[in-house]
Amino acid sequence: MLTAGCSDISSGVEVSSVESIPTPTEATTAATTPAAPLGDPVVALARLDGFNQPVGMSWRPTDATLYVVEQDGRVVIMVDGQPGAVALDMSDLTSARGERGLLGLAVSTDGTLAYVNYTDNDGDTQIDEYAIFADGTFDPASRRPVLDFAQPYRNHNGGDLAFGPDNMLYIGTGDGGSGGDPDRRALDLAEWLGKMLRIDPRATADAAYTVPPDNPFVGVDGALGEIWSIGLRNPWRFNFDRATGDLWIADVGQNQWEEVDVAWAADGGGRGMNFGWSAWEGSHPFNADQSPDGATPPIHEYEHVGADCSISGGALYRGTEIPALVGWYVFADYCSGQVVALQIADRTVVKQLSLGRAANITAVREGPGGELFVLTRDGPIYAVTPG
Repeated sequence: MLTAGCSDISSGVEVSSVESIPTPTEATTAATTPAAPLGDPVVALARLDGFNQPVGMSWRPTDATLYVVEQDGRVVIMVDGQPGAVALDMSDLTSARGERGLLGLAVSTDGTLAYVNYTDNDGDTQIDEYAIFADGTFDPASRRPVLDFAQPYRNHNGGDLAFGPDNMLYIGTGDGGSGGDPDRRALDLAEWLGKMLRIDPRATADAAYTVPPDNPFVGVDGALGEIWSIGLRNPWRFNFDRATGDLWIADVGQNQWEEVDVAWAADGGGRGMNFGWSAWEGSHPFNADQSPDGATPPIHEYEHVGADCSISGGALYRGTEIPALVGWYVFADYCSGQVVALQIADRTVVKQLSLGRAANITAVREGPGGELFVLTRDGPIYAVTPG
């Protein structure tokens, strides 16, 4: 399902949740520092079978119904770690082809609406809305297109989406594909691609969605008002820290560097931020014809050494079962299979720890209670449990 950071391979998609969380004004960064030293976390990966090409998870905040997103076009309810009812089958609208397919899901905070991010049968990005029945399944007849835009190549579709602390819908878009940002889209304010978008997806009498008036480029000549942040290569998975509202992005690198970016809620949550691509790959100069000015460097990067090649983000652990892991950011690499935890203090990585390994990891996601799951292309999902 995922590929290395620089080019397509036969496995497919390149690797590079929704709950009430504090507003940016309520959030602080103090929660990223563990209250007391508890020693290094020790975990186990408990295998959960029965899922097909899982790439994402989300849940309904009103009753904690947990959904697994399968790339071939299904959303499946997880019950006690096992597949339950199929909440949605949209395989007539999309299919798992390389990096394409059903890629993301977000549920509104009142639990009534679901939003899916997928590539349609022409390979272009489509965001749709579905009504949710009381039993947690989606009403296929209620499908309402919200937003769409063309994809010039077959890779770097992004695909994640999530409601932020402000109840707006955030959508991660890749740079459109090929390699090296050939069309120089990621820093172009007139392009959908290589961005973090922010919209209010609810329909009005006049529009399928609205652009929040406080978006940073509203009213800027030639700029898309939907843009929240720029300079991303392929933000395959991103996450809002439920304790702080900080936005964490795992952005897949090109040939050499993978990166983790943070937009601190106290600093605006990414409003108008430039994450650097393609002037930079991580903290390293890349395309010399792109302006390097104003870019925010990653909080963490790692090189393509050994088997590492493509980051699969990622969430901060806010559960209760593993106290020593609280506040650590957990991500994985698709190629090496390493599951890695970063301890954060004062907006800095102070420690890195390997938690285990699994094959072809597509994402690290959190569930309703803050516990983590490791998703893999080949089907198993692993619950992160005390070791």
